[in-house]
Amino acid sequence: MGMAKKIRTILLERDMTIKELAEKIGTNGNNLSNKLSRDNFSEKELRDIAEALDCDYDGIFTLRDSGKTI
Repeated sequence: MGMAKKIRTILLERDMTIKELAEKIGTNGNNLSNKLSRDNFSEKELRDIAEALDCDYDGIFTLRDSGKTI
């Protein structure tokens, strides 16, 4: 599973929109949407996204409240 799909899965689980996530990481919705379409993220961006989604990132996402990995 690619990172974009993992991020979209967590967004659904968190009931959060791309725009809301974009605001939390200091970018705009269009930019984040384009990155999701290309599935092209730097390690720093993935760490910022994980923090905004209340997840731990170790190459995978681990939801802090349930322990589920994605």
